[in-house]
Amino acid sequence: MPQILPIRELKNTNAISQRCHESDEPIFVTKNGYGDMVIMSMETYERQNVLADVQAKLAVAEAQIDAGLGRPLADVLRETREKYGV
Repeated sequence: MPQILPIRELKNTNAISQRCHESDEPIFVTKNGYGDMVIMSMETYERQNVLADVQAKLAVAEAQIDAGLGRPLADVLRETREKYGV
């Protein structure tokens, strides 16, 4: 469940930092009842960036497969074994 925090509660920065590190999810900050900002720990931010990067690479790979640019895994594994003597 998303955490929502009124902007007036940002005064206690240590408590907010602890809350960010405990949740592993972004905290949505509201101003006058409307969404204003999102805060999160660095670990959560970095994890979300990695996931976004993986999803983008998977989308590229799927587009390549759809365009007929892929190769069968068995062929790639066979060539790798031959090249490295595995």
